[in-house]
Amino acid sequence: MLRGYYTAASGMLAQMQRQQVITNNLANVNTPGYKADQSSLHSFKNMLIQRLDPSDPSNTSLGELSTGVYLQEDIPDFSLGSVSQTKKSTDFALVPTQVPTNPNTGQAGTLFFTVQQADGSVAYTRNGQFAVDPRGRLETANGDLVMGANGQPITVASEDFKVAADGRIYENNRVTGRIDVAYAADPNQMVKLGNDLYKAGTNGDRLPSALGNQQIGFNIKQGFIEGSNVSPEQSMTDLMGAYRTFQANQQVLKAYDQSMQLVANKVGQVE
Repeated sequence: MLRGYYTAASGMLAQMQRQQVITNNLANVNTPGYKADQSSLHSFKNMLIQRLDPSDPSNTSLGELSTGVYLQEDIPDFSLGSVSQTKKSTDFALVPTQVPTNPNTGQAGTLFFTVQQADGSVAYTRNGQFAVDPRGRLETANGDLVMGANGQPITVASEDFKVAADGRIYENNRVTGRIDVAYAADPNQMVKLGNDLYKAGTNGDRLPSALGNQQIGFNIKQGFIEGSNVSPEQSMTDLMGAYRTFQANQQVLKAYDQSMQLVANKVGQVE
């Protein structure tokens, strides 16, 4: 009977973790470029139950017993969010038009802006809400520098510049730089760093550039921003489902507790 405690308790813990994922998504529903986390529940390996009978050497199998569930790691959903116009020259929406499908996963790859963090390390983001710092460098809201195709931070003379769909930057009708666009063939390997940033895998490998790749097409839309791809309606439905499942497991746990109380108080009692 104690196994029932573990099964119900694991279900409650899994739903608590799922609730945290969903509420974090809802908290970022208005964050530009935010990608909703997806999670799924998986069962622990079942135990094979056999009857041990000295008179039956074959040890008759009685079936399998589930040992509970757990929440698998969160995987971001990199589908494109809604694109809205802001008319700000430092806002950019990175819209893919042609991206290869990964033959191993069956999913399309993902494009990112490349940024340089304060420690010099490279990271990637879908949030194109940038600004120009006092030194004329294009930066994110967190102060990370937006990288150009030449591997150097992008600098502009002022906010009065134009960006073509291929990322080329024009000032006074002259090309002064180009925004780098990185390509992740398997976005499921991207690791969240926080502040809308990702790194490529656990080792922080550098992603290849999408510039010049004939198999990849994209448009950089200046004066537009990509919003979050979180669906508030679906998230609220999932949140209620997680809450009700938690309650169901809680009731099972209470039922087991009452049964154990009866066993402790009644079994072996001399009348």
